[in-house]
Formats: sequence, structure tokens, C-alpha cells
Amino acid sequence: MPPSMVERMTLILDAFERRSSRLNLEEVAQRTRLPRSTAHRILDQLVKLDWLDHGSLGYGLGRRALGFGDSGNNHAELRSVANPYLHELHMRTGMVVHLSALDGADEIFLDKIGGRFAGKLASKVGGRCGAHWNSGGRAMLAALTPEEVDDLVGERIRAHRGEEGWSLPELHQELNRIRQHYGLSIDRSGRRSMGLISVGAAIVGPEGPEAAVCLCPPSNAVPLERYAPLVLATTREISNEMYPELQRLAGQRGGRSGAPRVAGGHRRVLRTA
Repeated sequence: MPPSMVERMTLILDAFERRSSRLNLEEVAQRTRLPRSTAHRILDQLVKLDWLDHGSLGYGLGRRALGFGDSGNNHAELRSVANPYLHELHMRTGMVVHLSALDGADEIFLDKIGGRFAGKLASKVGGRCGAHWNSGGRAMLAALTPEEVDDLVGERIRAHRGEEGWSLPELHQELNRIRQHYGLSIDRSGRRSMGLISVGAAIVGPEGPEAAVCLCPPSNAVPLERYAPLVLATTREISNEMYPELQRLAGQRGGRSGAPRVAGGHRRVLRTA
């Protein structure tokens, strides 16, 4: 007896072994052993119903599938993949390392690794601040289009009228500078942030910024530019492990793997609340 529609849909959804998996049509048909035409028809239906999404790197789990059981609030895979890279960055520099993600207009801290100096920083795991306050948050914002930035944080900045140290034109100027410097965000003073002197870069997935890594030295005497390449390399390694399809696509285009998407396209901001 041929499998029912429900069974075929389940086969396709089960083909995505990880939350971050991206598969093309041929890979879905091969994994499910369904005829290519059948797989394509069901994939289209699953995309229309938000069980899957479809982008330049193929199909991935959509809003409905990602929300099952945790309302889309689970960063476990990201933290698991990132953890060894964060520890390596801390061991190589001796500095405090943060992992954070966007949650609407906020940056939320998912992990914090460091020695005794870590306790002196205001940041804490689970804590949050304005997405534009710190180098990690601004690195993620720089991986969005100006229109997306306006939608995300514009209302909050206008409401505070510069009380947080930023006007919208100033923020856009800073984000343009970050884009021109390979996605690196450097804050040498901490004046317009939580007081965190830091260098950050975004972890970029198929549809935009997934998270950020931020490195904080014990004093402003540390030349942050010296450590910027390590931060950038860490984010690219995490992105490449979570999204190996990015490397494949970069190879096909003759580009550099893990290069940030800084404009255009659909974005997916990780939601935690």
C-alpha cells in the first residue's frame, strides 16, 4: 500500500536532521526515496503552510516546525556548536567571550566565558540590552538592510531621543562602517554601550544574522584590532559548522565561505520571547 500523504510529509520533515539543515530537492528525494515530482509537490505545500521555508541554499525548517515544543525559543543547537569555539577564543586571548542573539529590538546574551574578569562585566547569561548598544548587537544589525534596521530598532531610538547615546543617522553611519570592515564592530570606549570595550562580529546563516561573538579585554589599553581577525574567524567557523551549505554555495560561486550577507533578501531574527 503506498504511503499516505501524512506519512510522506513526515518522511520529508524527518529528512531535516538538525534545526539548521538545508537541503535541495535532489537531497530530499534521495533521503526520503520519494519520486522527485512527488517530493517537489509536497515541499511546495509545506512551504506554503510554513512547515518549511525555501531560500537560495534550498529548503529548511520553517516557523511552524521550529516552534514545535519550544515556541521557537531554543538556542541549544547554536550554543552547543559555538561552545568549543568560544572556549578556544578565550584560551587564545585570555579575554571574556560573549555569545548573543537578536530578540526583536534587543540583544540577549546566550553564553559568557571568561576568567575572574568576567565577574566585573555587567553582562550576564540571559540578560538583554538594546540591540544597538554593544559591538555584538551592532555587528548583527550591520548584517541587515537599513530598512530592516529601521523596522527593528528605529522606533526605540526615536523614542529615547538620544538618551542611549545614539541617533538613527549616527547608528546607520556606524553600521555602514562595520559593513565596510568585513562585518567587524569595534567599541573602544564603551561610552554608548553597557561599558563593554569590545570587538564583535556576526554569525551569519543563510538568511542573515543568527548570533554574534563579542570579545572583551580587561582594559582599553588592549589593541582590539590585533584580535579582530580571531573574532571574525571564530564566527565564520561556527557559521560553517552550522551551515555547511554556505561553503558549498561559496565554492560554486567562487566566493569566500562564511562571508556575511549584508544587504537584501529575507532575514530571520532568532526569537526568544
